[in-house]
Amino acid sequence: MSAIDVDVAVVGGGPIGLAAAIEARLGGLSAVVIEPRSFPIDKACGEGLMPGAVAALARLGVHPEGAAIAGFRYSNARTLVEHRFTADSGLGVRRTALHGALSERAHELGVTRRDARVSDLVQTAEGVTVGDVRASWLLACDGLHSTVRRLVGLERPAPGRVDRRRFGLRRHYAVEPWTDLVEVHWVADAEAYVTPLAGGLVGVAVLGRPRTDFDEVLAQLPELSDRLSRSRPVDSLRGAGPLRQRTAARSAGRVLLLGDASGYVDALTGEGIRVGLAHARAAIEAIVGESPRPAATYDREWARVSRDFRVITSSLLAAAQSPLRPFIVPAARAMPALFGAAVERLAR
Repeated sequence: MSAIDVDVAVVGGGPIGLAAAIEARLGGLSAVVIEPRSFPIDKACGEGLMPGAVAALARLGVHPEGAAIAGFRYSNARTLVEHRFTADSGLGVRRTALHGALSERAHELGVTRRDARVSDLVQTAEGVTVGDVRASWLLACDGLHSTVRRLVGLERPAPGRVDRRRFGLRRHYAVEPWTDLVEVHWVADAEAYVTPLAGGLVGVAVLGRPRTDFDEVLAQLPELSDRLSRSRPVDSLRGAGPLRQRTAARSAGRVLLLGDASGYVDALTGEGIRVGLAHARAAIEAIVGESPRPAATYDREWARVSRDFRVITSSLLAAAQSPLRPFIVPAARAMPALFGAAVERLAR
């Protein structure tokens, strides 16, 4: 395969990588996506898109099929609290459906693809070379365990004890959704997220510490277990993690880190896609803008668009891993305005 020269090389062909490539084409730049996995790419995730993510996808010309999400419901064994979005709805979308819609749009706009795995890169003041691709800019969208992040020296160890790291597990069930809310069920050491999806499916994701048992968590939720017992799993259990990732910076020369590769807190608030899409837009706007230092511009905008997610998620995670955990749902119920304000802030 002959070498190619492009404006932007995107490492990682997941949703954020494809979104970044689409942004590049809409901004008049040539783009290639470097990804060794077969499309569509699946991942263990909650699959609920916040209203802000739905709007961001529509701006890119991407309209995945899904089930409307009207808000969130938190519950434990004794109480529950819910908040319905005050404006637009979210969308429950299977990860493969989201990826397929993004892939189709990228192909339509002329994004090319290299079926390759990145193991090294060479960077100069003028650009970055990865394999047979020479690019003016490289966008690292290769996920939680980013190879590019490590290669450019931006990896930092996550703080805290190893046994407090968090992982995600997900499975789909063939049952008609019984609500238009994302349900978050809190048990002693884990949370179970139930997301309505199209096609008579619900997705169930469990977040917890190492060695969390998916079925044991469901067994602590009799009402949910009863609903799921009337259906059947349509796929095998899929996992991801550890979720917490730290970076020394979000850029190194002409390499910019986006999405999970740029650092991640937790999936507690279901915002990964929305924030990653904002990163993609910020990166391309920095590159095509008139700033003399695009990387510095991106760093500032990354901090701005990530701030609410990181502050709210970090605060909730700290409470969830402390003696305050049993009081989270009761406190949300006792202060519905505060709970609603947090949900609305994250939904934008």
